[in-house]
Amino acid sequence: MIGRNDLCWCGSGQKWKKCHFPDDGPIKPNKSQDLKNLYFKKHQIILKNPQQIEGIRQACQLASQILDKVCALAKEGVTTEELNQYAVKLHQEAHAIAAPLGYGHPPFTKSICTSLNDVICHGIPDDTPLRQGDIVNIDVTSILNGYYGDCSRMVAIGQISPERQLVTDVSYECLMRSIAILKPGVAISQIGDVIENYATSRGCSVVNQFVGHGVGVEFHENPQIPHCRNTSHILLVPGMTFTIEPMINAGVRQGVIDPLDKWTARTRDGKASAQWEHTILITEEGHEILTTWKR
Repeated sequence: MIGRNDLCWCGSGQKWKKCHFPDDGPIKPNKSQDLKNLYFKKHQIILKNPQQIEGIRQACQLASQILDKVCALAKEGVTTEELNQYAVKLHQEAHAIAAPLGYGHPPFTKSICTSLNDVICHGIPDDTPLRQGDIVNIDVTSILNGYYGDCSRMVAIGQISPERQLVTDVSYECLMRSIAILKPGVAISQIGDVIENYATSRGCSVVNQFVGHGVGVEFHENPQIPHCRNTSHILLVPGMTFTIEPMINAGVRQGVIDPLDKWTARTRDGKASAQWEHTILITEEGHEILTTWKR
């Protein structure tokens, strides 16, 4: 519940009591278009309409299905390139597009990301076979009928070390704890607070070089969703769609970008890193997890 002295839900920067009080919040019909215009003008955030939400929901469901199938293939001896080729096949069968392929500068060369062990994110599939004791994050973003769905999961290959188990478990718990607080009126900064409070309580660090992000109409939209403590006072409102994807390290939080491929980010100290990711919709009552993968 928003208090009288809290920032107003509309993003004006004023206290609620001096702005829209005693309105019940952003769900009033006569305020919805004003809110959409304000959020785009002030924050460049696209609040989605029902048609867009349904398109994004379908893209998220497809991305989740592809992710689950690729994760099931991830076993000892399988190369990360084989995982990539399987994802290519699944996208083709669904008449969908893998968003990472050709994205960015330099253009990303594969259709999914596969981040092994000390790789924080943006690992590029290659001929490296998975081995006993590995952990790998598999990240799938699918474009279906022009809409984007984005998600990732961790896979453990056989028995893994206590360090790798710790970051795998902590990153999942950080994701789910942060999702649990989501509803209109919550500030984006509170997401980072929840994640960093829990991660540090378990002796882990939170990567601050990479963030979650708006998604749905485009691959990367506003707002940015930092996973560490931050000062973003933007309030969540209905129609926002974004990812939360906490990257948790066993050692220091800093990562180093590969100087050759310009993409692969590894922990500076070589210790393990893990990440799980969902796409979330903010609803009038709370939130909906749009990606449907299961741990």
